[in-house]
Amino acid sequence: MSQQANFKTPPVTIKDDRTPRMVGFELEFSGLSLDQTVDIIQSSLGGKPGNGTTVEQVIHVDSVGDFNVELDWNYLKQKAAENEQNEESAEWLEYLSKAASLLVPVEVVCPPIPITNLNVLDPMVSALRKSGAEGTEKSLLAAYGVHINPEIPRLDAETLFSYLRAFVILQWWLVEAHEINTTRMISPYIDLSPENYIKLLLSRSNPRFDTICADYLEYNATRNRALDMLPLLAEIDEERICRVVDDPKIKARPTFHYRLPNCNIEHEDWTLAKSWNNWWIIEQLAYCPDELNKLSAAFLDADQPILGVNRNKWVGLIDQWVKKHGLA
Repeated sequence: MSQQANFKTPPVTIKDDRTPRMVGFELEFSGLSLDQTVDIIQSSLGGKPGNGTTVEQVIHVDSVGDFNVELDWNYLKQKAAENEQNEESAEWLEYLSKAASLLVPVEVVCPPIPITNLNVLDPMVSALRKSGAEGTEKSLLAAYGVHINPEIPRLDAETLFSYLRAFVILQWWLVEAHEINTTRMISPYIDLSPENYIKLLLSRSNPRFDTICADYLEYNATRNRALDMLPLLAEIDEERICRVVDDPKIKARPTFHYRLPNCNIEHEDWTLAKSWNNWWIIEQLAYCPDELNKLSAAFLDADQPILGVNRNKWVGLIDQWVKKHGLA
């Protein structure tokens, strides 16, 4: 019997415009073909097939929205788009896509879902597992993960600053809490924010957006961060971001892009809630200004010349803080 997911509710579920905050999830896994994945989503959520190619399909679910399913191989997707009308090319691409499925992950990009209704994805996750989906631990490269894209409640400097401080304070602890696969951790895809950036950020006091953006770009001018802020910053000032990071994959949107969690979909007790509930701790801290100030000061006080902040001691301090406040 699959476990019922328990998604914890953050302090703020409604945006400034009084509409619900939405969350998108992205899952990467192997063990299933693209066609099998499409069939499973249709059967578990009642979806209808939409447009697509050999390597990318859309499934529409009336009660939820559009799910994109794709082989995560840009070359193959580009060739599929270029040759979809050519019969011989289509046959070659179909063969190549089947071969690629052995090494290239399938990615399911879920539509934005109200933050209080995330259990709607449970049947899909359970069905994918039962059909043979395999995640991080089964990957030859161990790079498969879960991405979480929560909308920011309010698009202003104060809110942005609170979330950034909460994340950098917690990031070392989150690596332990998520039990991040070692090989995945040393890959370039989920690098943590550097310590110099943390100290700079935590030394600020009520910075304006220009300062927040400048600091971030100085130390994090890449999509390969555990918390990729480029889509959110681009939503505010896309031209500025594109001048520094010329990457067509950066899509402006008012959401965080949290890339840290593993995808352990093959485990019977794993649910998306396991990943979400660690992000939820960031949400909790972001709305506790007194705790943010105390922990920021503690981090800066722990800084030693040349040595910096002792990571193990800081993780231990945060672990005590999390337990003291009943967040784990």
